[in-house]
Amino acid sequence: QIQLRESGGGLVQAGGSLRLSCAFGGRAFSRYSMGWFRQAPGKEREFVAALYWNGDGSKYADSVKGRFTISRDNAKNTLYLQSNSLKPEDTAVYYCHVYEVATMSHFWGQGTQVTVSS
Repeated sequence: QIQLRESGGGLVQAGGSLRLSCAFGGRAFSRYSMGWFRQAPGKEREFVAALYWNGDGSKYADSVKGRFTISRDNAKNTLYLQSNSLKPEDTAVYYCHVYEVATMSHFWGQGTQVTVSS
């Protein structure tokens, strides 16, 4: 069973930065593609960024491209999201996500709140 726990959210002024972390509990962290999603109040959960385990690089939503960077530390079993030049519209709960192909299962963390003030 995979467990995910996000941290690093908080309140920041527009233009500021935050680094979100996702601690992975389970086996073979390096063999999973992982991603970040976010959900703002009254809106559906949306894709933010993904990082592929097999060297196929990363992918970003257009709204964050050039401002956010997804990365991982396989030695620490941790996924990161470096968020720069934050905007009020980035305010949301940010979730870490893994899709396990073998079991066709989605795993989510509990989320971490990011609030950007104008």
